[in-house]
Amino acid sequence: MTAVLKKTAAFTETAPFAIRAERASDGAAREALLDANFGEGRHARTCQRLRDGRAPADGLALAAVGNGNLIGTVRLWHVSAGGVPALVLGPLAVDASCRKLGVGTALMKRALGIAQARGHGAVILLGDAPYYSRFGFSALRTGSLSLPGPFERDRLLAVELRAGALEDASGLIVPTGAPASIAERYHDRKIRRPMSRAA
Repeated sequence: MTAVLKKTAAFTETAPFAIRAERASDGAAREALLDANFGEGRHARTCQRLRDGRAPADGLALAAVGNGNLIGTVRLWHVSAGGVPALVLGPLAVDASCRKLGVGTALMKRALGIAQARGHGAVILLGDAPYYSRFGFSALRTGSLSLPGPFERDRLLAVELRAGALEDASGLIVPTGAPASIAERYHDRKIRRPMSRAA
């Protein structure tokens, strides 16, 4: 994983974008980017149950910025994977016009590097194995885990940042992170509320 950190640092020095910690001012742009990537129905997805009303893990809400615009986002959240502390990653989103720049790869490597440096043992996500396998994710340690809602078994993936971190993980994945701030909860409710239509 140390090699991943070094490669990411070298990559972002020459890339046409920068990765930084998410800021409060990124909220509207992040939500618009997520809507563009996943549709407005994204709030009803199973993994959203792990994020509702929670704050992202400390230091693990990242933004990719190019030409002054938010072009990518990723966040990680504290969960209990059947009683084992872990992180869940998502959503990862990149602006459609920037997908060939390596933004998603850079965000993933930076997020995993920070998570490991902070002592986290494992990261879980729901996604496409062919894409996420390049970062070490697989279904090897998730067969005994489940999510609080419908999901496709072969899309529940994990990577251990510490060997054996998910060895005894079995049961339901549930949120354990700190509650979101009042401002964040208000912002989320405002975004999810349907806009009233003029008569």
